Amino acid sequence: MPSYPLPTTLIFGPFDPTGSDGLPADAITCAAMGGHALSTLTALTIQDSAKCESVLPCSADQIDDQARCVLEDIPVQAIKVGAISSTEAVSAVAQVAADYSHVPLVLHLGPQDVNTESTAEDDDRIEDLIGATIELLVPQALVVVVESRRLTQWITEDVLEASGQTAGPQALQAIGAQWVLVTGSQQRPGHVVNILVGPDNETLSLPWTPPPERIRDSGGLVATALAASLAQGLSVPDAATQACAHAELALAQSYLPGMGQRIARRLPLTESKTNACSA
Repeated sequence: MPSYPLPTTLIFGPFDPTGSDGLPADAITCAAMGGHALSTLTALTIQDSAKCESVLPCSADQIDDQARCVLEDIPVQAIKVGAISSTEAVSAVAQVAADYSHVPLVLHLGPQDVNTESTAEDDDRIEDLIGATIELLVPQALVVVVESRRLTQWITEDVLEASGQTAGPQALQAIGAQWVLVTGSQQRPGHVVNILVGPDNETLSLPWTPPPERIRDSGGLVATALAASLAQGLSVPDAATQACAHAELALAQSYLPGMGQRIARRLPLTESKTNACSA
């Protein structure tokens, strides 16, 4: 039988053993979007569905070797960068991205995993990580995906003061991002949207139903679906629209397997199947 290559996305991220986030979950998302995922491990987390007990980061050399090994073998059409656990690792990922600058990069600025009993040292490390990511990866991103509350906090705390902008998406664009997708932006009470801002202040408002309570950050799901859509050759607005629709359905069908957070159904049932199951 003839073999047809699938749109392929390289994912940088941690391994979450619960499958709610990180590489296992992202691989399923890429498959659901009709593509294939290559993986580069940035850290291993020791956790259950309720909390993260510890993070075991990969070295910068390990990250570089993993990525270049697969990239020299298999062409990719998109890159998605998730959580990274050290500034040295950020530098390694940034160098790989620079060497493959022709490949569209989607950067998810999400929460950083820390040990259950976080310390002031952990807080300093996270601050350094955010600074390195903004300096080295945001300028290389075709699309940055970030939650509205997180972006507002960074503006308030002057994390993005170097941009000279006071509006969130424009602050990231001033640093170098071409497009910014802000998730969970509340326009008015009871009305939440995702907002995509592009070059020349091109703006697209996408309907968004807030995910159920007790669910992990949903931005990673959106970012991966967006990268997988870009790998198919879609434009950024079309990829963002498709990604948000997929993520919204997956989150709406989330389930509670343990005693902690809910997990999105990354291979969501279609509406017809959902109705059949509930009948």
